[in-house]
Amino acid sequence: MEFSLHVIVTFISIIILFGSIIIHEISHGFAAFWLGDDTAKRNGRLKLNPLVHIDLFGTIILPIMLFFIFKFPFGWAKPVPINPYNFKNMKRDMGITALAGPLANFTIAFVLSLLIRLMIGSMNLNSGATIAIGLQYVLAIITQLIIINLYLCFFNLIPFPPLDGSKVFGAFLPDTIYYKYVTQERLGMVIFVGLMLFSSIMKLDIFGGILSPIVMNIFHFMTGMK
Repeated sequence: MEFSLHVIVTFISIIILFGSIIIHEISHGFAAFWLGDDTAKRNGRLKLNPLVHIDLFGTIILPIMLFFIFKFPFGWAKPVPINPYNFKNMKRDMGITALAGPLANFTIAFVLSLLIRLMIGSMNLNSGATIAIGLQYVLAIITQLIIINLYLCFFNLIPFPPLDGSKVFGAFLPDTIYYKYVTQERLGMVIFVGLMLFSSIMKLDIFGGILSPIVMNIFHFMTGMK
């Protein structure tokens, strides 16, 4: 049973990751649309159709690679196109648009944490072994969904280009510093990929070591699980 549960949860976790990434990107597009930029809408990117959001490296290659290296999939979808010149306040609205993605992931985690509390209560009150086992499968999948979305939320909030956190943090910077800071996305991506490769070679988990305590503490607080 433990092996079959692990295989099922792993497979569904990868699907969950793809879905969560897509919702993350769509949230950027909707936020931009509400703030006056319809670029994502005109490009057909406000859809749940995964085919329009798939990025070969970020959505397929990287998650599979990270799963086999760190046993935890992570990645990104094709960035939603945004034209900041359509915003009334470019710096502020870019920060709000960037924040929408992590906020969507956190909202998913929060809502599901309420569901998981109800499920745990049901498992404690129900003495039927068959129902309890069925709930255990569902509980494991929802647990993965919550943890994945919390990782997506807090990883993307790191104030390092090209992550969303750089634009959120940049909204509070003076204009002269802001434009220099947010234009370092290509360099930031090179550094990020370099750190991932270094982590793999040295068998370190740099990002996981920083994020895991934060994510798991919040997970335990939200769900009440020990």
